[in-house]
Amino acid sequence: MEINNNQLLRFTTAGSVDDGKSTLIGRLLYDSKSIFEDQLESIEATSQKKGHDGVDLALFTDGLRDEREQGITIDVAYRYFTTPKRKFIIADTPGHIQYTRNMVTGASTANAAIILIDARHGVIEQTKRHSYIASLLQIPHVIVCINKMDLVDYKEEVFNDIVSQYEAILSKMTMKDIRFIPISALKGDNVVNRSENMNWYNGAPLLHTLESLHISSDINKIDARFPVQTVIRPQSKEFIDYRGYAGRLESGILRVGDEVAVLPSGFCSKIKSIDTLTGSLNEAFAPMSVSIQLEDDIDISRGDMIVREKNRPEKTQEFDAMLCWLGDTPYQERTKFVIRHTSNEQTAMIREITYKMDINSLERLDDDKNIAMNDICRVKIKTAAPLMIDEYRDNRFTGSFILVNPNTNETVAAGMII
Repeated sequence: MEINNNQLLRFTTAGSVDDGKSTLIGRLLYDSKSIFEDQLESIEATSQKKGHDGVDLALFTDGLRDEREQGITIDVAYRYFTTPKRKFIIADTPGHIQYTRNMVTGASTANAAIILIDARHGVIEQTKRHSYIASLLQIPHVIVCINKMDLVDYKEEVFNDIVSQYEAILSKMTMKDIRFIPISALKGDNVVNRSENMNWYNGAPLLHTLESLHISSDINKIDARFPVQTVIRPQSKEFIDYRGYAGRLESGILRVGDEVAVLPSGFCSKIKSIDTLTGSLNEAFAPMSVSIQLEDDIDISRGDMIVREKNRPEKTQEFDAMLCWLGDTPYQERTKFVIRHTSNEQTAMIREITYKMDINSLERLDDDKNIAMNDICRVKIKTAAPLMIDEYRDNRFTGSFILVNPNTNETVAAGMII
């Protein structure tokens, strides 16, 4: 399979405290020669001060002083690296239960999730929690790395037992593509290079797996959704009558001549041209940013959506959603929020809390309606004006939203439409 050299893969790491997430990312960067010499010298000096033998690979990602002192990850740390086959953005997310919201933030745009399991401990509650969040966010590819295989003498039966444990919890989740890799981040086994200590493992090492993941099909190419961000009126002699609607095509494909509908008004027209800074195109596909001209003069503004005439999202003011509460202040009944959905903003309220999830046991709590930071719940949302929505499982862009406190502009919740 041929990989596009310019293709970008976003992936997130998740796992319990001390499962080795930061060490794994450090190993990926170190063994793939993606670290600058001055960074390496600084980390080597810090490692020597702490009395470590060799380089403490975790220091490549733990940038906050508290993280370095405690040896944990607190905030989402983003790292970038490139190989000859692909570009990568890594979101290193915390393992602690009180940082669930940080994991949701880091994983929301990921193509893949790496879930680490300590080979000595197997599947634990936090494994279930992180897997549930990966499933909830519909991350297309999940790679379960059983780490610290060096501490269990690289035994195949330990790996097979943990795979069986993990497969037993999958019934409560929906995952499209899942893979298992035995690794040692500290020693480098099966991270960038194949392990000589685990000849029984016939699969590819982690980096090769990441480089070869097929992510082109992860984008919804069927449902054309073009939220308008702004109207372009140059008012110059060259473009005296130009009126273009600029935005990013979140999913699907649009072509010149296509019959389209503008929502929420419902007026129909045809695409006259698709323009970019470098010239006009015959077609645009997600996630391209373009300007679209229509053959008819229709009143269109920011927040409207251009879609195919015969393939429309649902236009509604009420819908169900899974909500992750991000705010420091607990939810108070009948609070009004600003809902931001694609390029649209409306006033919204939580009309009902259906249930709250116990994200450790994965059980529903029907009677607990107190929503505080890091809680995940199912709710009914009501908006002041219609939104054009799809289910999150069909379209991660038109199926997601955030709730914002209008007084402080704080993002208090992230939601996935059911």
